[in-house]
Amino acid sequence: MADGEGSVNGLQLCTRWWEASDRGAAILHYILEQVPHIYCLEAEPQPVEEEQQVQEHILYPLECFLFGEDPSDGLQKLEHKNYGSSSQQCGRVFKEGETVYSCRDCAIDPTCVLCMDCFQNSVHKGHRYKMHASSGGGFCDCGDLEAWKTGPCCSQHDLGTSVAMETDDCVLEAELQERAQTLFQVLLCYITDLMVWEEGDELSEEMKQGMNENTYYCVLYNDEHHSYDQVIYALQRAISCDHNEAHTHTALIDKEGRRAVKRGTLRTCQQVKDLIRSNSEHITQQALRVEILHSAVMAHQTFALRLGAWLQQIIGYSVGFRQVFCQVALEPGADSDKPCLISRLMLHDARLYKGARKVIHELIFCSLLMETEYKKQFAMKFTEVCFSYSEICHSKIDHTLIENIDLALFVCILLQHYKQLQEDFISDDHERNISVTALSVQIFTVPTLARQLIEEGSVIKVIIDTVMEMLREHLDNNQRFHFQGYNSDKFFRVQVIFHDLRYILISKPTTWTEQLRGKFLEGFSAFLGLLNCMQGMEEVKRQFGQHIEVEPEWEAGFSIQIQLRHILSMFQDWCSSDERVLLLAFQECHRALLRCTNQPFHSEPTDSYMCKHILHKRPYKVSQEPVSIHLPITRLLAGLYVLLCRADAVKYLSDFVDPEHLDFSAFAEHPLRCVVLAAEVSAEMWRRNGLSLVSQVYYYQDVKCRDEMFDKDIIMLQIAASKMDPNHFLMLILLRFELFEVFNGNCSSKDQDLLKQWNRLTEEMLNLLIVIVGERYVPGISNVTKQDVTMREVIHLLCIEPMAHSSLVKGLPENESHETGLESVIAKVATFKKPGVSGHGLYELKKECLKEFNPFFYHYTKSQHSKAEDAQKKRRAQDGSDKALRPPVPPPFAPAFSSIVRLLCCDVFIHVLRRVLQRAVEERCTLWSEAMIQRALHLVGQALIEEKTQLEASNVDEVSFDFSHKARIGSDHGKSLFHFLSQMKKLPSLDAQKDMINWLLQMFEIVKCLREKSSPSAVCAVDQTKPEESFQDRKRKAEAAKLHRQKIMAQMSAMQKNFIETHKMLYDNVPESGSQGEPAAFMDCSAMEFEERHVAVGPQQGVCPADWEALTCILCQEEQEVQAQAPAMVLTACVQRSTVLTQYRGKTLSTKEGSYPLFMPPDLAVGTHTGSCGHVMHATCWQKYFEAVQNTTRNRLHAELIIDLENGEYMCPLCKSLCNTVVPLIPLEPSKLNYESAKLVGEVLTLPRWIQIVVARIKGLRPAQRAEVIYRMLLDSNADVGKEETGFLEDDQTDFRSIHSFGVRPPPKYSSSITEMLVVCATTVHRVGLQTAPNELCPHVPVMTWNTCAYTIQAIENMLQEEGKALFGSLQNRQLSGLKAVVQFSAVQRLKSSQTVTQKHFTDMLAVLVPVPDTEGTLSVLEVDFFHLLVGLVLSIPALYQEENVDLQPSAISTAYNHLHLVQLLTMAHIVQVLLSSHDTSEVIGGGDEEESKAAEALYSTVSQHTEGLRTSVSGSMMADRVRRGVLPFLRCAALFFNCLTGVPPPEALSSTADSPDSHLPLLCSYLALPCNLFQLFQEHRDTVTPLIQRWCGNEAILKALKGEINIVRYPRKRNRLIDLPEDYSVLLNQASHFKCPKSSDDERKHPTLCLFCGTMLCSQSPCCHVQLDGEEVGACTAHAASCGAGVGMFLRVRECEIVLMASRTRGSTYPAPYLDDYGETDPQLGRGNPLHLCPERYKKLQQLWQQHCILEEIARSLEVLNVMFAFEWQML
Repeated sequence: MADGEGSVNGLQLCTRWWEASDRGAAILHYILEQVPHIYCLEAEPQPVEEEQQVQEHILYPLECFLFGEDPSDGLQKLEHKNYGSSSQQCGRVFKEGETVYSCRDCAIDPTCVLCMDCFQNSVHKGHRYKMHASSGGGFCDCGDLEAWKTGPCCSQHDLGTSVAMETDDCVLEAELQERAQTLFQVLLCYITDLMVWEEGDELSEEMKQGMNENTYYCVLYNDEHHSYDQVIYALQRAISCDHNEAHTHTALIDKEGRRAVKRGTLRTCQQVKDLIRSNSEHITQQALRVEILHSAVMAHQTFALRLGAWLQQIIGYSVGFRQVFCQVALEPGADSDKPCLISRLMLHDARLYKGARKVIHELIFCSLLMETEYKKQFAMKFTEVCFSYSEICHSKIDHTLIENIDLALFVCILLQHYKQLQEDFISDDHERNISVTALSVQIFTVPTLARQLIEEGSVIKVIIDTVMEMLREHLDNNQRFHFQGYNSDKFFRVQVIFHDLRYILISKPTTWTEQLRGKFLEGFSAFLGLLNCMQGMEEVKRQFGQHIEVEPEWEAGFSIQIQLRHILSMFQDWCSSDERVLLLAFQECHRALLRCTNQPFHSEPTDSYMCKHILHKRPYKVSQEPVSIHLPITRLLAGLYVLLCRADAVKYLSDFVDPEHLDFSAFAEHPLRCVVLAAEVSAEMWRRNGLSLVSQVYYYQDVKCRDEMFDKDIIMLQIAASKMDPNHFLMLILLRFELFEVFNGNCSSKDQDLLKQWNRLTEEMLNLLIVIVGERYVPGISNVTKQDVTMREVIHLLCIEPMAHSSLVKGLPENESHETGLESVIAKVATFKKPGVSGHGLYELKKECLKEFNPFFYHYTKSQHSKAEDAQKKRRAQDGSDKALRPPVPPPFAPAFSSIVRLLCCDVFIHVLRRVLQRAVEERCTLWSEAMIQRALHLVGQALIEEKTQLEASNVDEVSFDFSHKARIGSDHGKSLFHFLSQMKKLPSLDAQKDMINWLLQMFEIVKCLREKSSPSAVCAVDQTKPEESFQDRKRKAEAAKLHRQKIMAQMSAMQKNFIETHKMLYDNVPESGSQGEPAAFMDCSAMEFEERHVAVGPQQGVCPADWEALTCILCQEEQEVQAQAPAMVLTACVQRSTVLTQYRGKTLSTKEGSYPLFMPPDLAVGTHTGSCGHVMHATCWQKYFEAVQNTTRNRLHAELIIDLENGEYMCPLCKSLCNTVVPLIPLEPSKLNYESAKLVGEVLTLPRWIQIVVARIKGLRPAQRAEVIYRMLLDSNADVGKEETGFLEDDQTDFRSIHSFGVRPPPKYSSSITEMLVVCATTVHRVGLQTAPNELCPHVPVMTWNTCAYTIQAIENMLQEEGKALFGSLQNRQLSGLKAVVQFSAVQRLKSSQTVTQKHFTDMLAVLVPVPDTEGTLSVLEVDFFHLLVGLVLSIPALYQEENVDLQPSAISTAYNHLHLVQLLTMAHIVQVLLSSHDTSEVIGGGDEEESKAAEALYSTVSQHTEGLRTSVSGSMMADRVRRGVLPFLRCAALFFNCLTGVPPPEALSSTADSPDSHLPLLCSYLALPCNLFQLFQEHRDTVTPLIQRWCGNEAILKALKGEINIVRYPRKRNRLIDLPEDYSVLLNQASHFKCPKSSDDERKHPTLCLFCGTMLCSQSPCCHVQLDGEEVGACTAHAASCGAGVGMFLRVRECEIVLMASRTRGSTYPAPYLDDYGETDPQLGRGNPLHLCPERYKKLQQLWQQHCILEEIARSLEVLNVMFAFEWQML
């Protein structure tokens, strides 16, 4: 309802209009007066203000007039009186791309669809359904009783819930109806006049009165000829705008259909128009459509569209309103020559722009096409009144009758203007979904309407006549189509008309009337006229000598054939439903075939002699004369004849067709030519005719066309074979294959090419005989069903190889409902094998179905035949069977075709086979081929099976089939076929066929036995036992070989054990392969003690095993040991930013924040991960390879999409992983710890003493640090230095070098290549991690190396925990070697950094834990990640030992205690962090011993004493449990770190997954030299830790965090996973259908895209959500990935059902979605539309891809494989 702000004015206007003499004129005058004051007042529209004004000043008064009172009161009354009952039909109009559903079980045809809401609330959700994206323009069929077999309504539109049905009783009150009629008449006339407005039309006087100024608009319209860039180019030059403004105009033009690009005087607008047309015309030779419209016209047209949407709303209030509107829309004009309003709009549809079309079409949907009851009344009234088509269209009928047949009139109007509408559509350049012609699917698919339209409107003839009119220009002088030089776009639009014919025929009638018969046959005759123009079109003639210069056009003809494929089938289905129609249709088709005069003979008949038989036929050679592959009438006749036989109506055929004119040998002539043409093309006789002919033959036999082309040709040949003398039929085939003289012995040649052609043609000819005799799976030719046919097709497809469901569907022909029948048979013939993590589910053929295999199945291609044959031979060999591929036993022919089997025993057949076998026996190698022999043997097998079957079914005397007898009789001049067959057993060249020959000889004996009525077992004993004996021999030999192998293996095992026992001492001195024992050289204690020393930290640290073994460079293949002074060996690596561990997704980190990157926040917002594929190279080899990659890749097309050369990216030479740096391999320093000295040192170097020494060292280093800072300031700015700065240098330096008293040593020296690689790797980590320019002198470089080390370890620990794997021993070699290399690199990198900078970093980090003088603004323990801090402190503390002129580092003992005290101190700080962060958690989990609980309670009490706002009433056991769980990830990461740093092997129990990770806590503590009860740390160091706890808890940030002002991270941190997805994909589609773009108010198609990291639904690929990111315009997904995934994204495009992986703004790739159908297959783009369900394994694989940081690698690999030709703008996604 319109807003009621102007209620007083609205009611006053309502009264004034009602009292006016001409109410319509009064309303129209007001509208014409008001509209120019609302719309088009400025250059840019103001939609919000305009909508407010129009609601108040126009729409509200109109509603007042409609109801005669306040609209809200009137609507309540209307609902109260049940006039406003809602429709039981949904009628939701689909937008382009919206998901719709069709029930395969219940829909009348595939065009019956449901919207998302109706489907979710219907019974069809549990049925077999399909889903697909709508092309737009249709509406939901929920509630349409004629659309569904069952369940026509969802729960929302159920008939039982409707308050009132929409019948003739829904009549409005007289006054309300009069008001509605007056208002609708005025408004619809107004809309129509404005929509059909042309540029040159004069303004009416009423419009001129409302004008205030003489302003014009230059309006640019959309077309499909010009691209975005071309329109932008034209606009920039015409209106002098920038690119962004021109792009905005262009996008709106494309979306809405038009856009005003200039506002001004008529002259300025004309200038702009001329400029746009000239700038666009010289690009495409076609100017853009530009019009100049007065501002008043623009205003009124804008309001007309708004009125259209308002009328839809009003009509939805009441069925009565809908009826009145339909009456007004269909009412003939006052002038008899002027069509009704709806006709005017439809006829002008092609001139309307997109926005106007959309509104008009939706208005038609919600009114004329909405009501199911109208459709019923239309059918009843149409039959009752018996108006003719023309009478309904042109007569003036009583208006009360019009109310009942509104839809009928609309349909008749549509038919009346059908031709004109189609012509307009063909000349238009817009898609069909926005054309009024698309409405035909809403009418022609309604069964009752379709019948009535056929009976009363001759709709079939109308449609076909329209097609013929459109294609008439393509007829040649012989009235046949010739499409050379056709317009492809126009031709495509003409083909769309065939869809209407398919819609009309989609539902065949169950009952026939005489009128329906007559009109259908009239349409059928018109259809035959169309086929007559196709019969024999586009003839080809074999090219001799020179290759053809110009390829002839062939696609158009096959396009029509593909369009007609289902139509031909549907015509035959209609005919088969009524016997009389079938006979009359055959009669018409026969007449049409006789009238065809194309492809005549040019010679007189001649006699041909063979085997004492004479054939009198006209000569014709396919290789020399024209031939056409298009024979639709002949094939249709064959199909109708089979239907006659199936219906047993062939006996009445003589009453309709003169038997003398039924010359089936003549009818089979042209199909035989087509088959011969295909054979000659296969024999490469037509090579000079180019690829066009090869393509035609391919489609002729392809699944898309074969059922109405190749298959029908075979049927016609079978009909001819059943009617002709078998010898004459075979002679005819030999003549057409041009092999007659070859088999007559009158032809010889030494030309090898010619001999090869003869052999190939002989193979094809024999193959044709196999097909004619053996292919009986056609209903009517034998007693089989369609299900049997489908089953046989599936069996033969699965004989090739196990196949996926989609592959099977592609290999099967579809019917008009796009069904193959696969589901009904697949379970009978195959078993389903579910897919794994990758791949798809496969169907495997059941063993019992193998007997149905026919190696010469007529739908096999050459490659399929070869694959199937090899697969079956291999399978038989595995089963221990012979390799004979026997012909299957076929079903018997139907009586009308039973005489076909005579071919197998006729004289010519025996003669042909004898000649073929004779050539093989006589070893005339040029006259036979193995394929020829194979086919001949198959034919012999077919004949023997046929004879055996007849003998078993009948008495011997009754069987006239005597193949075996004739085969044993020799010819006049030679030996018998049986003789040659017996001789072939001895030929070594035919060893592959020996099993088949043996089986045939055995079959001969079986048939002989049957004829002689003797026991076949006795007679054939010898022959039958031979194969069995052979099989038993093979089996016995295989068993013997197996026993022999076992015996040898036992002997070798015994010898090996004996050798080990003999040389036991040798094996005792060598550790087992893969063990973690230590070399004996490092043992300071007994072997037992050494083996048990699994401690990585402190004075009890174990000894590391041997370091890197000798490695092989993957480029030069040379081996080298990793040594400090040797040339550098490097690992390929990829450094990337990561948010895998973030606790606050969307948060970003920047160096501007001050503490980052030195301190990683505990939420781990963004980290830097370094991964490696584990492949090793020499540094020099890598440098050469990298230079070569840069040089070669720059010239590659779209190389930037795969690797970013500027940022140092490359692909690993071996595994093609994406890399951007290398990590140098650093040899591990051997640990030579003197445990006795270490023990003595430990007595002195306690934790408090260690803290004092370190702080003293820091204080002593302060002057040097300050001096360096001052020096740099002087160099940089020449600033003066005050006295207080220089005075600081005089501080006391006592105890400054006491840190050295516990041992120092010189740092290791590394080769120049290793130090160079250190810089390379560190610079990359710094550049990528901070997204900054390379700068090796930046003080953040060492910090970023420590951070990437820590983050990489945390990511690996998180992955292992997520996958339930052990902490040690679970990593792949590449992960382990990469991690070890990163840790060693991070430890050594400080040598290339400023020691002063490193000391400063150590000081700042240590200040978080202990008070350090002159350090201010330290962070609280809640603001730091302690594992990052641990790594930083451990790796930077050696810098404290540096002296001014001497390079020093701590000794092994010093290092051990440094590590020990740092681990202890950081562990205690982390425990306090865990306690502080869990202050408000409420879970209570018991456990732990009493001592630990008391210690935990005491610690918590101490912490709470120094922390304001911390809860005190917490049990000790709960605190102990929280600490154990909270600190466990820290300890696991520390264990990994020290294992890679020191090389000390961990306890074996940590490599086991048998126990839970929590149970590993004591082992971890032992490995890290920590007490198992961690709270003992606080007790042992009470005096030291208590003031530290007071300092930690007294930080101001703690109080803020406890008050909730700062986010607190809970421990253990939550492990990030991909979001939970629903099991049923339709739930996701439902979410997407309700998705509303937050930045757009329109309802245009969107691409809802789901972020799998956080679950945000985004509006992808839409300009409305483009944002600026670093000065560049990017799409919503790219912008979201930048904040959510640090540039990495994983998105699910819901409507496309595909994953999009993004790695940067310019790179991405698609990935299969984790949703599978019931057949284990993904469905990208929802192409198949099957129900989809989540596959947890595949989703887990996606999660691993993310957690293991392999998204970049996956993108690079996929792009490398795809070989991108056209760049996709990923940044706009």
